[in-house]
Amino acid sequence: MTPLDSGDPIAIVGMGIEAPGGIDTLPEFWSALAAGRELLGPFPRDRGWPLAELLTLDRNEGWAAVPDAGGFLTGATEFDPLFFGISPREAVAMDPQQRVGMRVAWRALEHAGLNPAAVEGDSAGCWMGASVTEYGPRAASVNEYSGYRATGTALGAVAGRISHGLGLTGPSVTVDTACASALTAVHQAAASIRAGECDWALAGGVCVMGSPGAFYEFSKNNALARDGHCRSYSADATGTVWGEGAGVVVLEPESRARAFGHRVYGRLLGSRVNHNGKGAPIAVPSAAAQERLIRDTLALSGVSAEQVGLIEGHGTGTPVGDPLELAALAATYGVERADGPRLGSVKSNAGHAQAASGVLGLIKVLLAGAHAQIPPTLHAERPAAEIDWAGTTLRLATELEPWPAVDGVRCAAVSSFGVAGTNAHAVIGLPELEQSDV
Repeated sequence: MTPLDSGDPIAIVGMGIEAPGGIDTLPEFWSALAAGRELLGPFPRDRGWPLAELLTLDRNEGWAAVPDAGGFLTGATEFDPLFFGISPREAVAMDPQQRVGMRVAWRALEHAGLNPAAVEGDSAGCWMGASVTEYGPRAASVNEYSGYRATGTALGAVAGRISHGLGLTGPSVTVDTACASALTAVHQAAASIRAGECDWALAGGVCVMGSPGAFYEFSKNNALARDGHCRSYSADATGTVWGEGAGVVVLEPESRARAFGHRVYGRLLGSRVNHNGKGAPIAVPSAAAQERLIRDTLALSGVSAEQVGLIEGHGTGTPVGDPLELAALAATYGVERADGPRLGSVKSNAGHAQAASGVLGLIKVLLAGAHAQIPPTLHAERPAAEIDWAGTTLRLATELEPWPAVDGVRCAAVSSFGVAGTNAHAVIGLPELEQSDV
């Protein structure tokens, strides 16, 4: 294989999703977004979590209350192992992130018009964002799952299971840059295609919480939403709401997509990843690093800030993170023009899906382009007061509104920032489509 011609963009030709609220199809996801529906619910009662302790953590000095709310996958405990050639015993020992990732990747291929059973031997890669979520018993113990724990809990097996199950022979990499993982995975997959390491690729991310550890951590840090709602970019935001989800996109050179008759939902015009560097504590975002990243990505993409009509931000709803992100966005995309970009975050609908959050935002953007509409971000009646909204063209997307194309194209941006200091940003070109059913 040879490196890809620079004039041949990376196209997104298929998508698969699993989101809170029982959503496992793209039409269901778009319907929820367009209607401005919140997909949060109470903690699952079928995972053996210590809910009595979890929901009373505020009785401990220095701990905050944990609302009985999150964005949980209703089908996380369901899996058909024999369909994927896996024994039931081994399947139970597998991190559910492997299981959910496999079925969402299958859906993405079908959506792209590919037969998942016929790609064996393809020089195709797989990049999946995922983080450790403490599933199952410790490996250093004698139990009925011993012997399967090495592959069952290995983070690399999240991508590896997909490649193995489909028979793909290109690179297979699980990416952990915390909450920037999925968008970092998309960035790396595109780079590998351009370098000639694979002909096409699956990329995305998955998060299924094997334990409620994230809630314990943010209770101690007083960073959970007090009312159980993720109020991205809102003056009423008090913290985040943890969630789960999975998304996979199919990437290939646009020339290949045209040759095989694949529908192009978007073009990855540019993507970049950087780090905050030294200075503030590692978990504190950096507006300067985010601004630098955005400028670098725009320069690579050949798109001006004025051309971007929709920004799918990170928007965790934390009083520390959102103002810093808004400052970077105002300095880059909030330029003087007649009508500024609309800003929102899917976290306001589904909670913070951690390693999968970036790809859920990306799929939201792709669906918005396909439907020529910008969906609302929730709980944004009172925008965060840390920036001067009168002095910027940024506007929160508070209602479903038309999204007209300019010269046949819509441009959007997607951001993801990780708790370990990694930042990812992508600029997407969305061609006008003849029909909106995706």
